Amino acid sequence: MAKIGVEQSLSDVTSALQEKGYDVVQLNNENDAKGCDFCVITGQDSNIMGISNAVTAGSVIQASGLSADEICQQVESKVNR
Repeated sequence: MAKIGVEQSLSDVTSALQEKGYDVVQLNNENDAKGCDFCVITGQDSNIMGISNAVTAGSVIQASGLSADEICQQVESKVNR
């Protein structure tokens, strides 16, 4: 099963993904993203001051404007590719 990093403020997304059986880790800093297949972020603090460091080779899903179910659907579509 895919390992998914979820930003701390997205607790509804964390719960929804855990219910589906995914291994979910909370993203508190960039090191938490290492080894994740996917990362779900709010996007509010991405690329601050023009700095962008890639710490994961996995896909990043921006949660802005999406429900927990919509995010789960995106994860499932990417897992099943």
